[in-house]
Amino acid sequence: MKWEGNRESDNVEDRRGDGGGGGGGFGFGGRSIGIGTIAIALIGSYFLGVSPMTIINALSGGGSMPVQQEQPAHAPPKDDREAKFVSVVLADTEDVWTQLFRAQNAQYVKPKLVLFTGATQTACGTGQTASGPFYCPGDQKVYIDLAFYRLMQQRFHVSSEFANAYVIAHEVGHHVQHLLGIDQQVAAARERGSERQANAMSVKLELQADCFAGVWGFHANKARSILEQGDVEGALSAATAIGDDTLQKQSQGQVVPDSFTHGTSAQRVRWFTRGIQSGQIEQCDTFGASQL
Repeated sequence: MKWEGNRESDNVEDRRGDGGGGGGGFGFGGRSIGIGTIAIALIGSYFLGVSPMTIINALSGGGSMPVQQEQPAHAPPKDDREAKFVSVVLADTEDVWTQLFRAQNAQYVKPKLVLFTGATQTACGTGQTASGPFYCPGDQKVYIDLAFYRLMQQRFHVSSEFANAYVIAHEVGHHVQHLLGIDQQVAAARERGSERQANAMSVKLELQADCFAGVWGFHANKARSILEQGDVEGALSAATAIGDDTLQKQSQGQVVPDSFTHGTSAQRVRWFTRGIQSGQIEQCDTFGASQL
């Protein structure tokens, strides 16, 4: 992926070292949780249909973590390559979505992206490494512990800068959904329906975010030629690795479709591909699609 030298976003907030874990594990509730347990919690968050914060609290002995005062925001160091990559990708999403919103006579509100280690306070509760990257609509911020990229390499055997960018673009896709009011409509529908129906709505929400990530990739490449050989395949490998069916097979040896919350590997690949091939927001209507 060609990204070096491109514009960096000013909307990256670096909280690393502000109270997260260190060493070989991450500290939660006075206990240390290693990378293996974190991986289990990450997988569980995908198919159980519950908050990852609930899972990690259970793994760490139960109980909620005390609310922390938010630390003063500061930018990441200029010589931090990983942080620079994230800043460039975020800037690219800003440029693409600003243009797409402007074409519809709307204004794109840029989200913040928070780098953290271990745990950090959000408007949605205590965000933790085990949840993987996530978007909080309450404060319109994307949260990511960069250790997730190493987890992708170690557990899912995914190593690609464009795959890493896809992760960020997917979370920004949730921000786009929030600005369009889609996530609020889904939340209301989830409350009215059964658990099975709620999970089905979550799948459609996640697949649409995958498609929006593809839309970003289409326009970013058209404007700045960021794609190199193998980049799209790397992103598709990431989408395949985090499909509900794949994760369930790895963790429990069987697949339970009614518990899906993010979509199958094939579905995630299909919707990301639709976005990156078309570059059209209207092609991402997972809620009106006859088949996912």
